[in-house]
Amino acid sequence: MMKRIIIGALIGASFFTNAVAKDKVFVVERESSSVAVIEDGLPRNHMEHMHNMNHGVMKFYGKDGYLISRDGYIIRFNPVTEKKLSEYKTSKSAIGFVINKNYVAVANYDDKSVDILSRNLKPIEKLKTGSRNVGIKIYKNYLIFSEMDNDTIAVYKDTNVGKKEPHFVLYKEFKDVGTMPFDALLDGNKYINGFFNSPWLGELNLTTMKYKKIPLKLGERQPVLKVPHFGFWSVSNSKVFIPAVGDNKVFVFTPKFKFITAIKTEGMPVFTALSPDKKYLAVTFSGKKFPVIQIIDTKTLKIIKRFEFKGKVLHVRWSPTKPYLYVSVNDANKVIVLNTKGWWLKREIFTIKKPSGIFIYNLKEGK
Repeated sequence: MMKRIIIGALIGASFFTNAVAKDKVFVVERESSSVAVIEDGLPRNHMEHMHNMNHGVMKFYGKDGYLISRDGYIIRFNPVTEKKLSEYKTSKSAIGFVINKNYVAVANYDDKSVDILSRNLKPIEKLKTGSRNVGIKIYKNYLIFSEMDNDTIAVYKDTNVGKKEPHFVLYKEFKDVGTMPFDALLDGNKYINGFFNSPWLGELNLTTMKYKKIPLKLGERQPVLKVPHFGFWSVSNSKVFIPAVGDNKVFVFTPKFKFITAIKTEGMPVFTALSPDKKYLAVTFSGKKFPVIQIIDTKTLKIIKRFEFKGKVLHVRWSPTKPYLYVSVNDANKVIVLNTKGWWLKREIFTIKKPSGIFIYNLKEGK
């Protein structure tokens, strides 16, 4: 009898722990130097004085939150208390960053460098490249990024691997990889990047250090109004989805980058966001189709739903815990929540000032 009571209590405790798991949603307020905080479907707070949020990006590593501003600040904050802990200005314009157990690396546009900082944002070293730097990634003891102005992929090696403070030296450079690389994806040991002005993808195998080009079947190119975020590619177990540059298509490949098909879309795609269960792909657009989202069934590769809002859709984010898709509608000053089980409007969250990027931190009560 006692054993049954204990087992029942453990099951009940496990159910309670899962039940209280919830999303804490941080939404970049593009023009207000602030970040809105949403919990339980309501705006709870605004983190202010976060510098230029025109292209604000946020990431989480354990119990730390990090945010990069367009004007070159990297900010460390507590995602539970929403308090700023430290900040450091790397340059006049920063575009991306990555986090490791022992360091944070920031890719800069303006001063053409990559900054290596401690986890509490103390400067360690600056790697000068002579180029705007994009697509920064970490693989084992390598730091990899693309030099936009040099048409180069650079691989740096941490010679202090295993020690608390890293030290990077240039390990290998790949020249003339394509014209004007602008973003990248890390898929296992493969660093894959896209180009503004070359009709292919680049694939760098970080085990063999061999580079190859993957041709893209592009149609007549249109002017690119908003850069597709190749860092937001979607990789499932059986397919890779990639937004075309200057064409109304989403390319579909196998994980080994054999071409499957090109899905015709309503506009030029910017984000291709895969649902946690890998069943659906949400696609956003630029230009006249800014207000539109299309939903693709990843099994049939057919467009199954279309939503249009009164304002520009700048970002989408799938909830990792609930059947929700969060949508930032910039002009309408609101975040929309779609229920993805029945594809209906769950909620509209107002008083969000010019929302763009949506980032989710998972909370568990008592953690």
